[in-house]
Amino acid sequence: MNVAVKHTHTSQYQRADIHVRKDLDFKINQVQTRYWYENSAIKTRIFDAICFTFPEGERYFISSVRAFRNQITNPELKARVADFIKQEAQHGIAHDKMNQHIEKQGMPVAAMRLQLNKMLNTMLENRSAKYNLAFTAASEHLTAMMADAFYTHKSTLAHIEPNFRALLAWHAIEEMEHRDVAFDVMSDVAQISYFPRAFAMVAVLTKVGILDVRLINQLIKADGYTLIQRIQLYREGISFTFGKHGVFTPMIKPTLSWFKPNFHPNKHPVIAQYPVWVKTLERTNDPIAAGEAFWAAGK
Repeated sequence: MNVAVKHTHTSQYQRADIHVRKDLDFKINQVQTRYWYENSAIKTRIFDAICFTFPEGERYFISSVRAFRNQITNPELKARVADFIKQEAQHGIAHDKMNQHIEKQGMPVAAMRLQLNKMLNTMLENRSAKYNLAFTAASEHLTAMMADAFYTHKSTLAHIEPNFRALLAWHAIEEMEHRDVAFDVMSDVAQISYFPRAFAMVAVLTKVGILDVRLINQLIKADGYTLIQRIQLYREGISFTFGKHGVFTPMIKPTLSWFKPNFHPNKHPVIAQYPVWVKTLERTNDPIAAGEAFWAAGK
């Protein structure tokens, strides 16, 4: 497998080939720890809330891109869209297993899924295909920057269960591979202009932010924490996410690059340790070993 990062268009652009990987087993069902992130309720539930949205969210992404599939004439882009859809489908399957894990802990997964589907279905039914595509492209950029922020520095995910670290690593790798697909369909096929594109990121940050706060509250409430206790946990969570050394703080500036008129996802470098993950998986056929090697190669 060729793991070289390609420079496209100009030397400013980097792109990795998309590889569809199926049936990777992260053994999530073997994890016994309830709070897998530093044994912290709030830190774990923040990540649980984010990961919870992936299965349904990625099915929404597939629907949004697929709406323009028949209009694509570029053979290379058409092939990348097909692989994007296959990758996103695999992500949905893997994260469904994670959601089953928290459901067994007594989390209100069914009610949470209903809320998420209501939001996504409302957008699909009531907003234009172009709006949904732009929302998808903006979400893909946000997710790619999240992946980079989590794995560039080892300290971010140092004290978590290896199974979850491996699952997130695989997802991070594939976000690097297909981060430009929805954007190129948006720009080259749907020909969405700057202002609708910029509005899409505002919509993503607003809708996803509100949704995640709501989900986190439901999770820690189901854990049995009182309102006063939850308020204390929220304070800790704000520092953990967007404080001076917050896990999301490093991604703020690169995420906001979306608003530059000449933005393209591939102007951001592919995460440096990308080849480490690919080569380790190729050698061991073990996604957990690949995830550990990928994380260990960070700064």
